[in-house]
Amino acid sequence: MKRKKHTSADDEAQIDMTPMLDIVFIMLIFFIVTTSFVKEKGLDVNRPEDNKSNNNQPSRSLSIRIDANGIISMGGREVDIRRVVANAQTFLAENNTDSAAIQADQDTEHGIVVEVMNQVKIAGIEKISVLVKDA
Repeated sequence: MKRKKHTSADDEAQIDMTPMLDIVFIMLIFFIVTTSFVKEKGLDVNRPEDNKSNNNQPSRSLSIRIDANGIISMGGREVDIRRVVANAQTFLAENNTDSAAIQADQDTEHGIVVEVMNQVKIAGIEKISVLVKDA
């Protein structure tokens, strides 16, 4: 006896794609949900706003120099550490500024620089830059 081979398209094996599509959609939903609630860790950076000031004249910054021996000079004259507040307030009265620059020698004691920074903050200046001058 001869056996007949069935060659019709209905008899061939077919792959059902429905379960695979279900799994793909479930994974898609899972990734969408998990990524929307993830909070990245890191530092919050306060970026300065773009300030386009109408006055074109640059604001002067309070300049303080400290040499290697701890001698403080403001405005070209020698100042005692206890008089830094008064001189800074006088400078603020004459100039519209909100910043100060302390230029210290590399061999200056850190305590003197920190004390000058504290005196300037007491005077009302919040933005302080510290510059180190090589010997």
